[in-house]
Amino acid sequence: MPEIKGLRDAFRPSGSLSVLEPTHDPTCPPANAANPAFPREEDIRLAQDLLFFAYRDFTNAADVILVELGLGRAHHRALHFIGRNPGITVSELLAILRITKQSLARVLGALVDQSYVAQAQGQEDRRQRLLTLTPAGQALERRLFERQRERLAAAYRGAGATAVKGFGNVMLGIMDEEACRNIAETHGPVGGPTALPVAGTVRLAPVEQS
Repeated sequence: MPEIKGLRDAFRPSGSLSVLEPTHDPTCPPANAANPAFPREEDIRLAQDLLFFAYRDFTNAADVILVELGLGRAHHRALHFIGRNPGITVSELLAILRITKQSLARVLGALVDQSYVAQAQGQEDRRQRLLTLTPAGQALERRLFERQRERLAAAYRGAGATAVKGFGNVMLGIMDEEACRNIAETHGPVGGPTALPVAGTVRLAPVEQS
């Protein structure tokens, strides 16, 4: 099965298609007021249904593995972002996940107890806890990624490059500006020159090319 090498490549279609157009942020697409009647309410209702069912089935691909291990989606999200940014602090992870400190403590406690995540003290600030995946955690995160990649890769190939470009624009339009900046920091700007790092934004590790 052909591989999709990260969202950055997916947003760079082959042939004569251009990458996503530069934006005002420049990481978030601008609003399009050309047709004030668009979108209609039924368009938004359809979008809600599409997002719900797509998220349900996308996450379910990994849920099967998580249930076997007594873990849940919160653990998967933590594994994902720790793996994407080795050495991330607890406070940085908390800012990304936007869950309570108590919830994150339970999630990290389970991952540490099961030897999927390791903690270390910060070198400059000994109060900080730096998080990394253990070899077992890396293997689990990769296993979960492979399951979800199969579904996304099939959807991308079926829709084609033009649809993938539109999908990227819609997703960025839904996100807040902090999330858009994190995407730009991780995958590069979505069109235009390389964006400068933004203060206070977690810089995630680049997608591994295989």
